[in-house]
Amino acid sequence: MTSANMSDRKGTLDAASWMFNVVTSVGIILVNKALMAKYGFSFATTLTGLHFATTTLLTAFLRKLGYIQASHLPLSDLLKFVLFANFSIVGMNVSLMWNSVGFYQIAKLSMIPVSCFLEVVLDKVRYSRDTKLSIILVLLGVAVCTVTDVSVNAKGFIAALVAVWSTALQQYYVHYLQRNYSLGSFNLLGHTAPAQAASLLVVGPFLDYWLTGKRVYAYDYGVTSVSFIILSCTIAVGTNLSQFICIGRFTAVSFQVLGHMKTILVLILGFIFFGKEGLNSQVILGMVIAVAGMMWYGNASAKPGGKERRSHSIPSNKSQRHAGASESSELDDKGLPVGSLIVVRSPETTYLFTTTSTTGILSLLVPKRNNKTPLEE
Repeated sequence: MTSANMSDRKGTLDAASWMFNVVTSVGIILVNKALMAKYGFSFATTLTGLHFATTTLLTAFLRKLGYIQASHLPLSDLLKFVLFANFSIVGMNVSLMWNSVGFYQIAKLSMIPVSCFLEVVLDKVRYSRDTKLSIILVLLGVAVCTVTDVSVNAKGFIAALVAVWSTALQQYYVHYLQRNYSLGSFNLLGHTAPAQAASLLVVGPFLDYWLTGKRVYAYDYGVTSVSFIILSCTIAVGTNLSQFICIGRFTAVSFQVLGHMKTILVLILGFIFFGKEGLNSQVILGMVIAVAGMMWYGNASAKPGGKERRSHSIPSNKSQRHAGASESSELDDKGLPVGSLIVVRSPETTYLFTTTSTTGILSLLVPKRNNKTPLEE
């Protein structure tokens, strides 16, 4: 397969992954909004536990049919992931209860800078000026759309701090585990969903009672409300899977930045289905700014140098070339961000490669003769 065909295929798969995530995420938000606002099922943590229980059943069924192969994830890494993920869910729920809506939205927006910090520190990623500016533009647009009243208190600030860092770590860890243990999205879900389901179904009813003053088993379950719960759990399988697919193919930062398109769509669909009183010129302006920032980010981060790990140079002598080859293989196993540059020199020719996918596939950009080449200088 030629480099052009590989690039086209990757672009198609990337677009399909994003569309899958956007459709399932927006769908589950609208279903949950109807379930909680219209039918009074306000037990968010318990509902999330049911989501993961449904995901567990599906992954077990697919494994039995042979569609999911056996894989290994160390218990220590599994426990760390579940800890981050559950603190993220609980932290977000508590933050929403203790903070104003405006501060809650600001806390959600701060996940992008935190995710950038994790990639810079842990993965040695560098961002170009355009990439940084596009992220700022997205944050500005979403803030204009969603941030209204802003009031801060000590316990609300602590809850938001826990929610932001645990969410950023959970999303970073999705990419880390898939890359380091060669796990597919369903494989990783098969490891993490049972542990999350068990822990949330145990903790959820107590936490929901603390947050709402209502007991989940005392809720008046009817045919319609149960149907919405089942629909929510069904869509959640796609949401969980698509999140792992997107973060595995891209990074947590890209998932956060482009993921704000879901915020825009939720606002639009909310105005359509739940009333238009919140639609005003400020919200429309924020949407336009945010969408422009997302388009700029997509273009800037895709360019060489837009977002890359620090480049690796491989010397020209034979022994060093062998060492360089093994280093490149190791990097491939770990995965490289799209656009990472690798320079390979032989006595006659210099080659400049770039990664074309997060699995570390190398694409030849420039072969040059070593006769006073700029690369050699």
